[in-house]
Amino acid sequence: MNKKILEKAKKIKLVGMDIDGVLTKGEIVVLNSEEEIKFWNVKDRFGFVLARKSGSGIKFVWITGRESKEIERQAKEIGIDCVYQNCYDKLVAYKEVLKNFSLKQDEVVYIGDDLMDLPVLKRVGFSVCPNDAPEDLKKIVDYVSPFPGGKGVFREVIEIILKAKGLWRKTVSDYLR
Repeated sequence: MNKKILEKAKKIKLVGMDIDGVLTKGEIVVLNSEEEIKFWNVKDRFGFVLARKSGSGIKFVWITGRESKEIERQAKEIGIDCVYQNCYDKLVAYKEVLKNFSLKQDEVVYIGDDLMDLPVLKRVGFSVCPNDAPEDLKKIVDYVSPFPGGKGVFREVIEIILKAKGLWRKTVSDYLR
């Protein structure tokens, strides 16, 4: 891993991210009842388990332009610290996150997949996008994941952060016996 990326990752105290196109492939099934179904990647979900198990104290924030009960349910189940739904100006939410969590910009990583995420991606200490993001994002982020959205991008970012902080081996030691 690039030394510059590891230095950025070592400072991270909060992971912010979009949902559709980052934690999911961006496909949404809407039933006749108007309930939304999203497909969540098990490896990404396990990334949250690993982050908590590490004892790193990393916080998690979801900032999404959509609103759904599915997001609320998943956030509660996973233990997301803060969720912004129906958020079209993600920069407003980002500034509120910095204030509410008493963070500096270099202590935040943001994972975004589309143009609505650009204002935040340009300001965080460590910016990431999936490999299927538009070229405009790929040009400005610190790291383009080799994975497409919904296929392990978040899990990879957590591994990078935990390795940079020297927490990876201890965190996964139970699984490597």
